[in-house]
Amino acid sequence: MSYLPRLKGEYKERIAGALQAEFSYKNVMEIPKLQKIVLSRGVGGAVADKKLIDYALEEFTTITGQKAVATLSKKDVASFKLRKGMPIGVKVTLRGDRMYEFLDRFVTVALPRVRDFQGIKADGFDGRGNYNLGITEQIIFPEINIDKVNKISGMDITFVTSADTDKEAKSLLAELGLPFKKN
Repeated sequence: MSYLPRLKGEYKERIAGALQAEFSYKNVMEIPKLQKIVLSRGVGGAVADKKLIDYALEEFTTITGQKAVATLSKKDVASFKLRKGMPIGVKVTLRGDRMYEFLDRFVTVALPRVRDFQGIKADGFDGRGNYNLGITEQIIFPEINIDKVNKISGMDITFVTSADTDKEAKSLLAELGLPFKKN
């Protein structure tokens, strides 16, 4: 028997059936799925200090368990002393088992460590079934050693789903365990 992440098994057993009952899909392939999770961070100070990109790459690789990639600038901006092709950010795209593992750790371990946590805002949907979330401190992840952090910085997390509407996507993400604020 091969390893199956907890949330992936729960999706197959319980969540897919609950979504099909709630939205009365005629076909099993219509049920929304979580396709990928993208973590990204802009490192504006990397123009002056190249080591900041290396720190960010190392942090993202530690948090996700997958090698992070530097994002490059697309054009020159003289006022920021930015040249085309300079590294100015970091991103990781998670799919499959790693995606479900990250989501599980994010919901059960990292989010409860946020100070004064009341739930995540439900207004981060883009109209096409994707959800964006901003984290202000990377130290909420237990993989990060707080003594080795040179600068506390945040990140953006994007949940890409196959849902057609925001209502379906919110229902899927809530079933997967994201704690949305109650209105």
